[in-house]
Amino acid sequence: MKTNKARRTAIIAIFFAVMLVIQLLSNMIFSIWPIPIKPTLVQIPVIIAAILYGPRVGASLGFLMGLMSLITNSIIILPTSYLFSPFVENGNFTSALIAIVPRVLIGITPFFIHKWINNRVGLALSGLIGSLTNTVFVLSGIFVFFSTIYGGNIQALLAAIVSSNAIAEMIISAVLVSVMVPRLERFKK
Repeated sequence: MKTNKARRTAIIAIFFAVMLVIQLLSNMIFSIWPIPIKPTLVQIPVIIAAILYGPRVGASLGFLMGLMSLITNSIIILPTSYLFSPFVENGNFTSALIAIVPRVLIGITPFFIHKWINNRVGLALSGLIGSLTNTVFVLSGIFVFFSTIYGGNIQALLAAIVSSNAIAEMIISAVLVSVMVPRLERFKK
């Protein structure tokens, strides 16, 4: 029992370290990126870990991803920080829910998609749906809880996010998950 718990903790720590590196590198790269599309890539290790090690590990990493978002938006104040941090102006308890709950779900849904369709197509679909889970729940939360901000005209912001970042994130996730999981499964045993 202790060995399994220690192993799970080590797996979470390794994947979290990868997430931190991806977050740091993507922040640096996308700050000089000339194109307005700035996809989130941190969900990819969460999706991969969920497929390889199950929904408990995936949900734990998703929680850590949400916590990273909450902390980042509390420290680096952007015009949209209130959507993910209750500690900035216009932020509230629902900001924390938007930051954390969709990310926890990223760590759960890909596992069941891959379990349902256990082949390369299922891997690509798991990556796509894992990324889509984040997009749908984050944007739905923003629409439901913050639609009155900007005079009720938040639809333009949401449409811009869906038309650029969300599509790029889904494609990148689907490709990387379908390529990386079979290779990582060899090292799992």
